[in-house]
Amino acid sequence: MSARETHKTAGFVLRSLQYGESDLIVTFYTREFGKIKGIAKGAKRSRKRFANVFEPFSLTQIIFSRRNRDSLAFIDACDILDHFAAIRMDLEKTLTASYFIDLAEHFSPEGKRNDGVFALLLDFLPLLTRENVSEPIIRFFEMRLLKAAGFEPELAACVRCKTPVANGSPYYFFPKEGGIFCTACARPQRYDQSISAGAVRTLLLGKDMDLEKMKMISMTESLASESRSILCGFISYVLGREVQSLKVLEQVRRYCP
Repeated sequence: MSARETHKTAGFVLRSLQYGESDLIVTFYTREFGKIKGIAKGAKRSRKRFANVFEPFSLTQIIFSRRNRDSLAFIDACDILDHFAAIRMDLEKTLTASYFIDLAEHFSPEGKRNDGVFALLLDFLPLLTRENVSEPIIRFFEMRLLKAAGFEPELAACVRCKTPVANGSPYYFFPKEGGIFCTACARPQRYDQSISAGAVRTLLLGKDMDLEKMKMISMTESLASESRSILCGFISYVLGREVQSLKVLEQVRRYCP
């Protein structure tokens, strides 16, 4: 039987589930190993070893051991690097951070390292501690997450004829094709999703811009509605299901402005 190898890495807590009377199964998104799942023995009983370290979206330093990449890890120690207290004091920020974490988990195969996904969480969670939740912050996170995961939608030009987006022209988004079609190529039906050139350009602007400049971007109600419909619909199409944390976030934002 092969010996267990011990590793030390930084990781965001994605979720934790009770296992038996005293253990927890915890899923992390780590810098060096991507998404990993491990068991914290006695975590429900031990206030000294694992005190408040497994709260969702906390950034932690983990020491874990396992026999191979496919086996369940044993969490030997876990320390908080950043608890993001300012986020936890605000319901809307907490739900937004939970949505970001859910997306990272849904789009990450277990054991596959992706520096882009880790960097996104490392950028956007501190951003939420400094800034109010806004439509651009949520939509631009979605755009960057899709890009990091290899599902970036084609928005700069028509998927079929490759004609670049032009101001004033209407477009249609087709999730199955992964991008937009111009009117000539789309032959749209009533059920197809339309998107304006303004919404397209706003999403393209935000997907690579500096984080500190992001707070200067605003979306009209119309642009916000278009962008939300396109990106959330595309995410649901790619995943094959809705992200429940998004539904909760949208309900809270709708009824508790």
